[in-house]
Amino acid sequence: MQITCHGAAGCVTGSCHLVETTSARLLIDCGMFQGNKSLNRLNFEPFPFDPQTIDFVIVTHAHIDHCGLLPKLVKHGFNGIIYASPPTADLLPIMLADSAYIQEKDTEQENKRRLRKGELPREPLYTMQHADQVGNLIHVLPYNTALQANEEVTFRLRDAGHVIGSAIVELFVKNSTGREEKIVFSGDLGQDDVPIVEDPTNIWNGDHVFIETTYGDRVHITSQSRKEELYGYIQSTFRKGGKLLIPSFALERTQELLYTLSELKNEQADFPPMNIYLDSPLAIKITEVFEKHPDHYDEEARARTDQPFSFPGLICTPSVEESRKVNEMQEPAIVIAGSGMCTAGRIRHHLKHGIWDPKNTVLFVGYQAPGTLGRFLLDGAEEIKMMGLSLVVKAEIARIGAFSAHADRHGLNDWLSAFREKPRTVFLIHGEDDARHTFSAILQKKGFTTVLPTKGMPLF
Repeated sequence: MQITCHGAAGCVTGSCHLVETTSARLLIDCGMFQGNKSLNRLNFEPFPFDPQTIDFVIVTHAHIDHCGLLPKLVKHGFNGIIYASPPTADLLPIMLADSAYIQEKDTEQENKRRLRKGELPREPLYTMQHADQVGNLIHVLPYNTALQANEEVTFRLRDAGHVIGSAIVELFVKNSTGREEKIVFSGDLGQDDVPIVEDPTNIWNGDHVFIETTYGDRVHITSQSRKEELYGYIQSTFRKGGKLLIPSFALERTQELLYTLSELKNEQADFPPMNIYLDSPLAIKITEVFEKHPDHYDEEARARTDQPFSFPGLICTPSVEESRKVNEMQEPAIVIAGSGMCTAGRIRHHLKHGIWDPKNTVLFVGYQAPGTLGRFLLDGAEEIKMMGLSLVVKAEIARIGAFSAHADRHGLNDWLSAFREKPRTVFLIHGEDDARHTFSAILQKKGFTTVLPTKGMPLF
């Protein structure tokens, strides 16, 4: 058996791990690289393997950095099965159609620029047609159900507690002597005790573990609960007479925000008279998927008798015209819009109209990759360039780290410590190098053997 990391090795995007056995070639995830230009260019490089030879793909969850290159895989000949949990199976067509639309529109704009310079046009990374083809290959696999792919390979999905439908993969491979080796891919692990989703499932044993390390070097410390922090920013922005602009990932983060806002409106008699605008067609569609799968909620969410994703004061704005009206409003409001790292989407229009106004607050509630506009703002940029404009940054820039859907250093350590016997090897993936090195040192002191794979590095 050989495993090669073709993404999420030294960075937090592009998850793609090729597993080769004597009888099968499979991928764990096929994600898009996101972030700076050098990362984005990797999406246009040829796959370092022949897609036609891949038997099947196991998708841990529907975030684009884990599934976003599936249409490209199909475009270049993949015609196998794509396994996913029930919510992920429903989310993939929505997420990939949105991504394909962006690819087509971005290429259209790029080709206009190329035409003006006398350069040859380029093809989009993939099209809506390729995204549609992915939908035909999806096979639903519920949690905790072992599937035998062939006499050599069996696998099972466990709840990773990261986003609805997110999965840990337990892969069982028989070697030439008949001995079975177990490889565990953590996927992205969530935090304990967060709304909607269950806590990450503890895994008791495994020969080798691939664990994400997004926050392997930090702890989500806050003197307040994230609900209290959010309410503080709502109140302060209302007092200033401005808008609270929240760049948010359409999948999970938006639904967590809606869930928390619905709780605040129920609990706080003095909740300011501010409308809440969900200004993301993608997030609106994804929220409908959440409402379809209450069986994947945690106990607290299942026990609620109200509608956590639909409540007085929440206004969905799917059309462009409705979004423009939100920009033109002068009264205080809460605006949730994508993309979560401000790299695209309607949040950029809201920033264009409000980043220069000290009455407004831009509140980040998720990870900001290096090279993204969100990261520049968090790092203290006093001026930004976007949409052909130079804009001075006068709005308050704030962050609530506890909203992260990723486990922090303590959470990762606790999950790994639940193994009854130490794995033979722990491979640290899906983290920037500082986070991986910090977490590796912690694990080595506890007696774990760690490896930090690089992109294209064969393992085993």
